Amino acid sequence: MTTSNLPTAAVLLIGDELLSGRTRDINLQQIAEFLAPLGIPVKESRTVSDTQADIVEAVNALRSKYTYVFTTGGIGPTHDDITADAIAAAFGVGIGENPEAMAILESRYAETNIELTEARRRMGRTPDGAKLVANAVSGAPGFQMENVFTMAGVPSIARAMLEDIGPRLETGAVVHSVTVRAPGLREGDIAAELGKLSAEMEDVSFGSYPWFRSIEDSGVHLVARTIRDDLIASIETKLSEIVVRQGRTPEVVKQRA
Repeated sequence: MTTSNLPTAAVLLIGDELLSGRTRDINLQQIAEFLAPLGIPVKESRTVSDTQADIVEAVNALRSKYTYVFTTGGIGPTHDDITADAIAAAFGVGIGENPEAMAILESRYAETNIELTEARRRMGRTPDGAKLVANAVSGAPGFQMENVFTMAGVPSIARAMLEDIGPRLETGAVVHSVTVRAPGLREGDIAAELGKLSAEMEDVSFGSYPWFRSIEDSGVHLVARTIRDDLIASIETKLSEIVVRQGRTPEVVKQRA
């Protein structure tokens, strides 16, 4: 951990597809944007291949230097998804199926009537002693080992995981949040306006998270987080106005410090 009184962060991007140029990364940007309003600056970023030794070396170097480390990528069901094994090796612990993670996967795949194959069961493996990080988008969780948070590489999933991670971070300031529920809307309906609002309010971290239980029960949650309590009322109003302009009725479902 860093000896500084101020929290700091590093981001470790994992994946051959990033280094080859086949995939353009946006996770560094959205992690940095999420952390900035919390007073946690990203001080370093590294990109490594799907090679266990490289991941282990980077994780151990970064976790000893910074308050928090955020990794993205390599926790899916395929043979080259080795991040969980690498994190276990970095911490010198074993790895196996996490009962809580497996219960989540079994429930999600049962709901969608998709077979939970041996390959998909790999997404339920975590290092011994890990705490799960919730995934509101696709179900398969990430995990936390001490000051290292391991997240999916898919940007929408990584961003959703940050919402579960946020309350765990020591920021030195009270973080306030508000969530506006927008029934019947899709992310594409509000993406432009939410992006514009995010650019205007640099002290606020914004996110949008869809839900879909049925045709009649679907929509988007708009979430804002900031250490500035004086902005909460204004944020709630602005988010609600975005929903109203789409012809829907906003529902403020959560506001907390």
